[in-house]
Amino acid sequence: MLKSLAARTALVTCIVAVLSVIVTAAVGIPLTATQTNKAARQRLADDTKLTAELMRPRFNNTPRNPADEAGVAKRLADQGIQVYLIRAGQPDRAGLPAGVVKLIAAGQNVEVRLARVDGELQLVAGRAIGKDGNGVVLAEAPPGGALARFASQLWIALLAGLAAGLIAGPLLARRIARPIRNVATAAKRLSAGDRSVTLSPDGPAEVAELAQAVNGLTAALATSEGRERDFLLSVSHELRTPLTTIRGYAEALADGVVGAEGAQRAGQTVLDEAERLDRLIADLLVLARLEAADLPIEVVEVDLTQLLATAAEAWGGRAAQAGLLLRTELPPFAVPVLTDPGRIRQIIDGLLENALRVVPEQAPLVLALFTDATSARIEVRDGGPGFTDEDLAVAFERGALSRRYQGMRKVGSGLGLALAARLSRRLGARIEAGHAPEGGAKFTVTTPLRTVP
Repeated sequence: MLKSLAARTALVTCIVAVLSVIVTAAVGIPLTATQTNKAARQRLADDTKLTAELMRPRFNNTPRNPADEAGVAKRLADQGIQVYLIRAGQPDRAGLPAGVVKLIAAGQNVEVRLARVDGELQLVAGRAIGKDGNGVVLAEAPPGGALARFASQLWIALLAGLAAGLIAGPLLARRIARPIRNVATAAKRLSAGDRSVTLSPDGPAEVAELAQAVNGLTAALATSEGRERDFLLSVSHELRTPLTTIRGYAEALADGVVGAEGAQRAGQTVLDEAERLDRLIADLLVLARLEAADLPIEVVEVDLTQLLATAAEAWGGRAAQAGLLLRTELPPFAVPVLTDPGRIRQIIDGLLENALRVVPEQAPLVLALFTDATSARIEVRDGGPGFTDEDLAVAFERGALSRRYQGMRKVGSGLGLALAARLSRRLGARIEAGHAPEGGAKFTVTTPLRTVP
């Protein structure tokens, strides 16, 4: 069984070469037969005319050149052509068809035709000499020898085609298979962790496109792994910070450094840091399940106006503790959508928590809802430091903004916005980041309105 591309290409090349010879023979034999038959008929007609002219003096009893007659007779005999002389309507020997003799006797020429001469099918042609029933008739076998030789030599052409296929096939296969082998080698190196793999985009367009695709994959893997390392560094930092705090207070309590009057405060600090760790781990688990398409979604009819009012009431106290006034802009009517209320609330909570982290005191924080003919838009706007245009391009990438503003402003793990984006896509919604009229950041979640049956 042929498994390699080179062997299959060589086989196909040989088959194509042999088929080409066979097709050429199938087309060439009929054409050759036609041309050979046409040439034979024309030659016989010319010989008949020439012989008649040479024999004319003999029939007219005028001086003639016996040497010319002998030369023509010998040439015709060498070609296998029989010469019949008809005098006064009578042939010099038997064998000619009566119809041919009758035409010559009547003073008419006989065009080249197939007729039986001495019981054999032959080409015959005749020329009348004068009007006394005299003439010349030539007969020869049909041109079958050339066709037989052509057919007998066909195997030579077949062997030549097969040899050409055997020579050209491996060369062609090697040229075709080389870039594929290069790609296979590059893929093995990539799977082994080598990110320096590059292929030269040379050769045919398809080969160049394949090389460019591999180069693009190499670059994408390098970028993805770089982001993954940065993300892991960021997460490890976020995990280490609360763990360090918890460990410090735990050691203080164990060593008796913290007295009874400070035990409650130490316990509250440990609890807050533990909750922070719990939220971080929960976000990581949700992200992992989202990327594995394993997060359960329960779609029901939801009134977004009521859902946002409930969220604003729940977050009002936390906003007040941070020195912010949470303002709502909600329509005075119900806005029904088909979605998972728990996941929508998770998106809103994440966006509000991010805002509380960075928005300074006395700055505005707005939770709004707008509708149009087909969709509902949830907006979370603030008067914080906001984003640059470059920030908006990477706002929903894991840890991108966290790495960018580490040490410059209070940042989280960098999971919140990535989680909101993935949850939005899973719910069939769209989330966008932009500039708020309040001077800070604006996040907009757009979801279709419920379709009325």
